[in-house]
Amino acid sequence: MNEEKGLEEHSLLRNNTVEHTSTSTLQIEMAKELEKKAKEAFFDDDFALAVDFYSEAIKLDPNDAHLFADRAQAHIKLNAFTEAVSDANNAIQLNPSLSKAYIRKGTACMKLEEYHTAKVALQNGAAFAPDDLRFSKLIQECDRFISEESNGLVSTLSSNGSHLSIRNDGVAKEAEEDSLVSQIKEVTINRPKYRHEYYQKPEEVVVTIFAKGISAKDLVVDFGEQILSVTIDVPGQDAYRFQPRLFGKIIPNNCKVVVLSTKIEIRLAKAEAINWTSLEYSKDTLPTKISMPIVQSQRPSYPSSKARTKDWDKLEALVKKEEKEEKLDGDAGLNKLFRDIYQNADEDMRRAMSKSFVESNGTVLSTDWKEVGSKKVEGSPPDGLELKKWEY
Repeated sequence: MNEEKGLEEHSLLRNNTVEHTSTSTLQIEMAKELEKKAKEAFFDDDFALAVDFYSEAIKLDPNDAHLFADRAQAHIKLNAFTEAVSDANNAIQLNPSLSKAYIRKGTACMKLEEYHTAKVALQNGAAFAPDDLRFSKLIQECDRFISEESNGLVSTLSSNGSHLSIRNDGVAKEAEEDSLVSQIKEVTINRPKYRHEYYQKPEEVVVTIFAKGISAKDLVVDFGEQILSVTIDVPGQDAYRFQPRLFGKIIPNNCKVVVLSTKIEIRLAKAEAINWTSLEYSKDTLPTKISMPIVQSQRPSYPSSKARTKDWDKLEALVKKEEKEEKLDGDAGLNKLFRDIYQNADEDMRRAMSKSFVESNGTVLSTDWKEVGSKKVEGSPPDGLELKKWEY
């Protein structure tokens, strides 16, 4: 009799385990549906929408490395390379053998001019996909850029015809050295110390200053209502100052600075949704408003290269209708009933259901928080059965 009771108890606990697993499975299935929508948006060249869908899918299934790797690709298409590197790193952490994550990291790092980091990532990825020719091609490009960086100073001096030669005439040698120093100073004076560029999004402007090896302690960045002030003061070098009056107003408290090994990235939060036709203010140029999407009951139709459209609201309503009308038998029907009750419950009902189910080892399911909130819920097995704890 005890053995029969033990088997019944074990079967009850197993069914409870299935109930918990089905909830997790439901989340994964929802994440897969969002992933499909994200891929469709990506193929339609709507990369911002793809990022949104991938982000929602990651909330449901944060352990799927493919979601992070694919969102990284969408970030690359939007020129958000820092975000792409972050997503690729997350994908690699979740799945160290996922070769496409290394491709995405290498590509994003190359766009950031982090060629040494890119090369290491690509070499690691090539070990998992030796037949993928993209790795060898990108590694060769990294080697070329690294070589150009190393030879940059030599090329600059050579282009100005500046060569030293050993002569017996000490006076002539000294004169040539003075000439070389003069040419170097002239090049330095006539050329900006650091190159900068910018790009913009509807909500921010990203300014990049290509200054390598700058420490955060040697950098001072101040933000005004319409002023950006950047000072790079490296010991032993002339200070670099970049202080433009900006094209539009910004929100200083929302601006950010990121110091990388090859550049400084400054994110300026726009105070108004206007299009900046240049980085610096010009009285001859009037700002134009950016058309922001208006939230409506019906989703806007996005441009597509494919000859097909989908009404997502109609599809969602159809799926909900089918799920509501679906009739299940046995455990599947019971599980569906429990899920429906949980989804339509308020916060107190959900807390009561979770607490009573866990504390009673799956034998009690209550929706009354006032009843179960202040006490421990004891197990209540069916009539004729005995609740027994098993020790493993």
